[in-house]
Amino acid sequence: MKRYLMFQKGSGISPYIWTVFSILPFYFIFQSSSTPEIIVGITLTIIFFISLRLAFASKKWPVYLWTFILIGISLTMTILFQFIYFAFYIAYYNGNIRNRAAFLTLYIIHLVSTTFSINYNLVIQDELFLTQIPFIITIWISVILLPFNIYNKKKQERLEEQLEHANNRIADLVKQEERQRIARDLHDTLGQKLSLIGLKSDLARKLITKDPEQARNELKDVQQTARTALNEVRKMVSQMRGIRIKEEIVRVKELLRAAQIHFEYIQEEPLENVSLFHENIISMCIKEAINNVVKHSKATACKIVIKQTQDEISISIQDNGIGTVPEKDVVDGHGLQGMRERLEFVNGSLDILSNKGTVLQIKIPNVRKQVEVEGLL
Repeated sequence: MKRYLMFQKGSGISPYIWTVFSILPFYFIFQSSSTPEIIVGITLTIIFFISLRLAFASKKWPVYLWTFILIGISLTMTILFQFIYFAFYIAYYNGNIRNRAAFLTLYIIHLVSTTFSINYNLVIQDELFLTQIPFIITIWISVILLPFNIYNKKKQERLEEQLEHANNRIADLVKQEERQRIARDLHDTLGQKLSLIGLKSDLARKLITKDPEQARNELKDVQQTARTALNEVRKMVSQMRGIRIKEEIVRVKELLRAAQIHFEYIQEEPLENVSLFHENIISMCIKEAINNVVKHSKATACKIVIKQTQDEISISIQDNGIGTVPEKDVVDGHGLQGMRERLEFVNGSLDILSNKGTVLQIKIPNVRKQVEVEGLL
């Protein structure tokens, strides 16, 4: 019962519509007074539904074969029994064809054949057919519009799936890069210091009887090296933890107050739907920029403006210091290269302007969910 309710909730009234369409051909078939025609009609109906099932399961050239069979049966049923509603099945099926050339080819053939069968029955003035004119016009409009509607919807779904796959892949690559960075940092910082601790410990052990004073000095160096290593590990751990923008702004305010730099912060509205990863990138960039202001700008005032639009997040960091740093420093110095590398992960950009001081313009696009190679079904 639970599965049944889920099916009904997810499918709406479409199962009932398809059920009615599946029963409907028999009503038209039994309008005929000829037993051979009834047998032919039932046989064509059974072949139609079998061919439709095989068409959905087919790929490449069999798609054309089964579609031509479906169109032929639909044309025959329209002429013999004035039953045009198989055209709706074919229109729905055509919309599920992925290859654009196959879709357009079969769409045109089906539209031409349906139009021909309608006009044929109008010419012979069949009474049963004429009583269905409102429904026939509806079916004809569906043959024109329904395939394109379904085709575009399916294509959009495939694009969204591929985009989600690409985003997951990017996230995996970012994690891999972060692991490699952590590995490099551990090797460069802890590796050297642990080696030094090992060497000095061995030296102190050898000197402990020969020269106790020198051994004590070596042990002091071991202690100092261990403390330095511990501080560096703590620093690395704090950098790996996700930093919220609000937390970073508090630190910025304290740092600029200590440096006697007037601070102004403008954010019109809170940021919406921003991941912790993006916030961490923005926070690290703000941190690097403020460090530059304190160390190199000789500024007395600093202003940060954060805005979020439909397409991007923009951060402006402006000071009234000595102006733009030399070109070499823009590329290599003051942590700007690190900021550019971080922004590359999220397709962001960094621009440096000179306007009565230095202005850093950071822009990061808003992340949106928006492809399996197209082929036949």
